[in-house]
Amino acid sequence: MKKLLAFAYIAFLLAIAYWADTGSMPEVLKVIYRFPNGDRVAHFILYGLLAFLLNWAFPERGLRLHGRWRIPIGSPIALAGAILEEISQLFFVNRTADLVDLGCGLLGILFASLFANKYLEKF
Repeated sequence: MKKLLAFAYIAFLLAIAYWADTGSMPEVLKVIYRFPNGDRVAHFILYGLLAFLLNWAFPERGLRLHGRWRIPIGSPIALAGAILEEISQLFFVNRTADLVDLGCGLLGILFASLFANKYLEKF
């Protein structure tokens, strides 16, 4: 069930990217852009939730650094997705690549990764 939820969320994020790329974002999601820095808050939440769901769905997977630190596998996957999505915006007229948006996504991933490392055993 956890893996299904993670993949459904990935499909949702891909749909959001498609809608943004084509300028066909549903009105219910456009509400985010009406708030100051709403898109940046959305990057933090969307990519943080992606990292959390992937780490939750695949707890047995991870990367070890220097034998001491463990990075849950969902975190680098979410990081790659955030970077690729921001780079892809350079190729669409309706989009604007922004390093601050990327930074907000990366902060969300970092926060979710720290949360996952500390609390996921309890889920």
